[in-house]
Amino acid sequence: MAEFAVSRRFVLRAGAAAVAAAMLAACEKKPSFNSTDVSGSDLGTDLSLTDSNGQARTLQDFKGKVLVVFFGFVQCPDVCPTTLAEFVQVKNSLGKDGDKVQVAFVTVDPERDTPEILRAYVTQFDPGFLGLRGDADATARVAKSFKVFYAKVPGKEPGSYTMDHTAGVYIYDPEGHLRLFARHNAGVEALASDIRKLL
Repeated sequence: MAEFAVSRRFVLRAGAAAVAAAMLAACEKKPSFNSTDVSGSDLGTDLSLTDSNGQARTLQDFKGKVLVVFFGFVQCPDVCPTTLAEFVQVKNSLGKDGDKVQVAFVTVDPERDTPEILRAYVTQFDPGFLGLRGDADATARVAKSFKVFYAKVPGKEPGSYTMDHTAGVYIYDPEGHLRLFARHNAGVEALASDIRKLL
């Protein structure tokens, strides 16, 4: 009889523990994002480039902040400036938390985008925005890590060209894990909401 009482208590405790675990799991449910959740993917593991101030940069340098990575080029007529302008608004809408967001613009046109040109371009949007660049090989390596497409497209004038490139934005959490992919023109409210959740 005593053994039955002990085993009954054990079953009751085990049952209570299972219920508590289920409730905890429900509380820890993954947040729903407006952007595509790419958590756990093998994208974006390589971001070894030099910033426009001449400093070598890797993902480790941005831990503690939400890192926003965008690929483009200075002479881009539409996608690049509108994306950078959008993230100015995102940072502003976050108030003080905007200081915890680092935007990094990776040029896919290092041939024309010198450090000086790149720095002048990104900082006209926000003084805290960073331009990142590498030589042709480094650019190709990093783009491959993100599965970013880019290609030179001949222009109308001899020797002139423009660049086709992936227009999405990659967003890391403060621990340095890639979490989100946002399509072009995702919208300030949607992006700010996602970043708040990551913070």
